[in-house]
Amino acid sequence: MSSPDFTATDREQLAVRGISVEEAERQLELLRHPPRKARLDRPCVVGDGVIVLSASEQDEALGRGRTVVSAGRVTKFVPASGAATRMFQGLIAVASGSARPSSSDTGALFFSRLDAFPFSRELQELAGVSGAPASEADERALLTTLLETMGYAEMPKGLIPFHRHTRPQTAFRDQLEEGAAYTRAASGDSRVHFTVAGDRRADFETLLEEVREEIEGTHDCSLQVSFSEQQPSTDTIALDASGQPFRLASGELLFRPAGHGALIENLESLGGDVVVIKNIDNILPSGATSEVVRWKLVLIGVLANLETERDQLLAQSRATSDASQLQDIVGRVAAVFGRSPDRPLSDVVALQAFIASALDRPLRVCGVVRNEGEPGGAPFWVADGARSTRQIVESAQVDLTDPHQKRVFESATHFNPVDIVCSLRDGSGTAYQLGRFVDPQAAFVARKTFDGRELTALERPGLWNGGMAHWNTINVEVPGSTFAPVKTVFDLLRPQHQ
Repeated sequence: MSSPDFTATDREQLAVRGISVEEAERQLELLRHPPRKARLDRPCVVGDGVIVLSASEQDEALGRGRTVVSAGRVTKFVPASGAATRMFQGLIAVASGSARPSSSDTGALFFSRLDAFPFSRELQELAGVSGAPASEADERALLTTLLETMGYAEMPKGLIPFHRHTRPQTAFRDQLEEGAAYTRAASGDSRVHFTVAGDRRADFETLLEEVREEIEGTHDCSLQVSFSEQQPSTDTIALDASGQPFRLASGELLFRPAGHGALIENLESLGGDVVVIKNIDNILPSGATSEVVRWKLVLIGVLANLETERDQLLAQSRATSDASQLQDIVGRVAAVFGRSPDRPLSDVVALQAFIASALDRPLRVCGVVRNEGEPGGAPFWVADGARSTRQIVESAQVDLTDPHQKRVFESATHFNPVDIVCSLRDGSGTAYQLGRFVDPQAAFVARKTFDGRELTALERPGLWNGGMAHWNTINVEVPGSTFAPVKTVFDLLRPQHQ
């Protein structure tokens, strides 16, 4: 029976993208009846959801992490398909205004610190402006050159210079070098994967070949770099103002990229074992990453210890039919992995089933830093029926009109800078089907516009929040010095980027 919302032509469109009618109907239901918000129980804090490692614990984990890396188990995964539009949003607004650009605080800061940006020399040469701009014409020439001629406003962040040594160095290049430092196996291979926009893939591949020899020489490694693109089958439909599927002037359905949550498929397709996930814009200059590398190895070591404990607990639960011993294991599962049964259990079969369900799932260690007001998700205990589990939660997932929920959200002591180390295989080495562990109700519904028309958009559950909602999550405090985000162009002026 055909859906009344979709015509025969619509169904052909869906089929071309690999989207079933059932999936499109599921998206419509979410758009028309937005999913529930996450119900925060309490923030994860030190001693209750956040672990602080002692010096000796760090050293032990560091050694274990090096062993895991040497065995060739580690791959770095960097989502890098997003454009830098938001990074330059302030300058775009200045350029489109009628007032002299330097009359605004944003413009004045940009021009006064122009020489500090890693792309300044190329910008000034192309704009024909040497030194500080002396006139409004100079200012507009610089902005037009940056945003249009150089195309930075639409360029992927990974292709924009973030640092300057003897020459400008892009975020992509520095992510490669950082990855080489903590993924290099005993074989010499260093595996790094980037998700990229299809129309810019060739640019990344060209840049890779330009920097490969230098990085391989520095780290005595063989870079094994792979790329993937967001699949059309992960795109989502939208609603128009009347609550019907949004259509283009041609009558065809509008499809939109479904956010970074769609990359859970790329992560699974990677076939990785231990995978380090890091945002493209969170990168320090090469030569300043020793602390970052050390803590990545520490987190990898923590993950490996947790894998061992998981496997031991599962083996113990299968080897005993003693209810008392099984209840002890359940207590250990709660203490280490943060999962408890939603009701008291005494039956042996029920206890074993709970232990298997609680432990047989992907595992991640999230590095969290002390909250200093940076944007991003934070670690919380989130209500899940009669129990709570550890989650990374972003503001869009929370009903901030609820005073209690707002207070809980704002009481977070830590946040997650997308510093995540994942274990994607079970104890026998079999890869998990990651789609099984997504919370579909953690999708995002937002108001947007297209060609001046309002629409309701749907984004898939975020990669590191709803997309990993049913993983086992452990939060470990890491130093703020390991976190260097570039959300706006002015973040490049921070001391750690200079």
